[in-house]
Amino acid sequence: MLAMNVAMKWMAGLCLAIVALVGSFAVLGGTDDAQAAMQDWLSTEDVLADSTSVASDTVDSAITFVANEVVQPAPAHDPDDPFVIKRVLPIDGPIRYGEWHWDDEGIADGPLVVTVDLQARVISVFRNGYEIGAAAALLGTPDHPTPVGTFPILTKERHNISEKYGNAPMPWTLRLTWDGVAVHGGSTVERGYASHGCIGVPDEFASKLFDIADVGDVVIITDGVMTGVGGSLASEG
Repeated sequence: MLAMNVAMKWMAGLCLAIVALVGSFAVLGGTDDAQAAMQDWLSTEDVLADSTSVASDTVDSAITFVANEVVQPAPAHDPDDPFVIKRVLPIDGPIRYGEWHWDDEGIADGPLVVTVDLQARVISVFRNGYEIGAAAALLGTPDHPTPVGTFPILTKERHNISEKYGNAPMPWTLRLTWDGVAVHGGSTVERGYASHGCIGVPDEFASKLFDIADVGDVVIITDGVMTGVGGSLASEG
């Protein structure tokens, strides 16, 4: 199906090229001479044969290209640096609201770093540079935005409630700011919902993160920053 789609796109491109050329004759004057030249070009068997050959070769090349897997090697990095990304979880497709993943089997103890990206709406947990957890995150609104920056975990509060927002339950709270921003469970992590600036995650994910996080561990919140294996988790703050 992919090869078919690519072939159709190449054929469409050829048609557009011909349309553009016909249009250029019209723009260049629309005179009898220009129209005659256009008719001569369109009736030239050699030109049409060459165009068909080029299109066929291009389609064949495109099919060959998409049929062969292209592996992009990870950039060179220090395998002993605990703040260099060494693995990301093999997740198919974008993470949907309510979805979470966790795999820490065989991962040695090491520094814990949590990342949140506002554009991707994803929270990731790294231990010693290996991604061990990822989930869709509930974030703030323009009126109550989730702040960007590097935040050490200030407190851990297993059965926290929000005095600021009507005693709403915020279990497994990892407090990031003293004015109420935290990573926590107890939220409906679905499309159409938002927080007042906190990072809301599914309860199961919140529980696992709460168990391994310590006060002082860092949560890095970005807005559209993407990286991968070989990238750095080191905090500049």
